[in-house]
Amino acid sequence: MRLINRRPDRTAALLLAMLPFVLVLIAYILGSAARLAENPADKLLPSLGTIADAIARVAFNPDARTGDYLLLNDTLATLDRLLTALGLSTAIALVVGVTIGMLPAVRSLLAPFVAMVSMVPPLALLPILFIVMGLGEASKVALITIGVTPFLIRDLAMRVEELPREQIIKAETLGASSWQLALRVVLPQIAPRLIDALRLSLGPAFLFLIAAEAIAAESGLGYRIFLVRRYLAMDVILPYVVWITLLSVLMDYALVRLRRALFPWFGGRTK
Repeated sequence: MRLINRRPDRTAALLLAMLPFVLVLIAYILGSAARLAENPADKLLPSLGTIADAIARVAFNPDARTGDYLLLNDTLATLDRLLTALGLSTAIALVVGVTIGMLPAVRSLLAPFVAMVSMVPPLALLPILFIVMGLGEASKVALITIGVTPFLIRDLAMRVEELPREQIIKAETLGASSWQLALRVVLPQIAPRLIDALRLSLGPAFLFLIAAEAIAAESGLGYRIFLVRRYLAMDVILPYVVWITLLSVLMDYALVRLRRALFPWFGGRTK
């Protein structure tokens, strides 16, 4: 049997999925042991025990200066900024993307501008945002919104244009207005695509936020990573990086479940 036709069963698929993680963990343990054997004071690859102690310190013990649980406080600050920005991006993209996709005149007016804006590196705008909006929360939310929204708009507009023209013609024949077309024909079909586009935006959104927090913030996951780097505190940095990754995975999973619950007809068994 050809390899292309061989499908692993559920147990084999689970083992194959776990294998890369196990190999990375083994490689880290071996590398850490080798470095610590050569230099017990080495900070680059701390032992798993040292990392566990650091996790306990930042997650389960209140900070001596502020009394806050650092990991919880940083997580809430980061998620507040991230979810606010993603909410704004989704709302703007839904309105503008559907309008560009449906109305040729609006497409001619805005599509080139959105395409141009989407090519601007968002991180290059960070100093401008800090100058114009200050170092507060608004500039961080704005950075994520600017970085994510053009991509969402372009993706939704293309999805609207891909809808079968016959559907639009039939709805118009039945007397549907442009508003009714948007709500009853277009929106139900692109809503699951919007969720998938939002999933693809999680990585860039976290990137923009971590960069902004690293430069100007008093709390947040990015702020903590760049605060402790001056002490070479890899026992804190590594768990924070893993925690950010886990948050991204959980948010992606939540969006998948939401899409399947709201639109069970979309995408079959796609992930």
